[in-house]
Amino acid sequence: MKKILIDCDPGHDDALAIIMALANAEKLKVLGITTIGGNQTLAKVTKNARNILHFLHSEIPLAAGQEGPLVKSLKTAPEAHGESGMEGPYFEGAEYPVSQMNGVEFLYRKILQAEGKVTIAALGPLTNIALLLKSHPEVLPLIEEIVLMGGGISHGNQTPLAEFNIYVDPEAAEIVFQSGLQIVMAGLDVTEKAVITVAEIDQLHGRGRVNQLAYELLSFYNTSGRQFGFIDSPLHDLCTIAYLLMPEIFTGTAADIHVITDDSLARGLTYGDFRRAFDLPKNTLVLQEVDREKFVKLLMDALDRLDA
Repeated sequence: MKKILIDCDPGHDDALAIIMALANAEKLKVLGITTIGGNQTLAKVTKNARNILHFLHSEIPLAAGQEGPLVKSLKTAPEAHGESGMEGPYFEGAEYPVSQMNGVEFLYRKILQAEGKVTIAALGPLTNIALLLKSHPEVLPLIEEIVLMGGGISHGNQTPLAEFNIYVDPEAAEIVFQSGLQIVMAGLDVTEKAVITVAEIDQLHGRGRVNQLAYELLSFYNTSGRQFGFIDSPLHDLCTIAYLLMPEIFTGTAADIHVITDDSLARGLTYGDFRRAFDLPKNTLVLQEVDREKFVKLLMDALDRLDA
């Protein structure tokens, strides 16, 4: 069983990633969840995390992390996720406890307390993770790997060159990619192939309590995605948890990944040298392909398991 920590900014696809992780408790032991300002402000994404965890009757500890990136001010994505950061479903006001510890200290303590190595699933900007690695370098040998959603080799979505999570805090991303840890990068190269179709979304309607929540999340998300040219919905953040559960449905290439951090038009660009003639350290597995049908079945099975 993998011990994991989830760092996220819910977000529709973040919510589905949390749902999938908690539905597979026999394979993934979620030690804790932290939030980071990203898709929306820290207050809003933390509220969204609380709503999801309360809805699932979870007891996973939750902590709020950094409000914004290391250097620049926070850039949110209301155009994609709405003003709440997770528009679509309605949640009755319910309290879910949030740790008094800052998310960075929370991650540090959870890693120290774990028996064996811990994997970090990073679903948002990498500010919390970069601060953890810089302020507590002693955790480096205690981390198995970091599986992150971010970046893109072929293109971006926040700018023509930069993907949103990396663009929000490229300085943090460069720290993480160059930390010496094993990284798995689920960037746009693969996540835009990990789509759920409109017909598959419709199958969730009225199928059960958790299926209905996923239907409401994905209905808004699908409608929102039309403005960006998507007919079906890429489940970006879900790729991280799907990889941890079933890595064999993904293929990728190892490379040394860096991030552009200057103020040029390339700010936030993730790039790597894939030339075989050069014996460079290959710090990152860049995912490029996914078996879409198996990916969607993994989600459907998770929803049905929770409803059962």
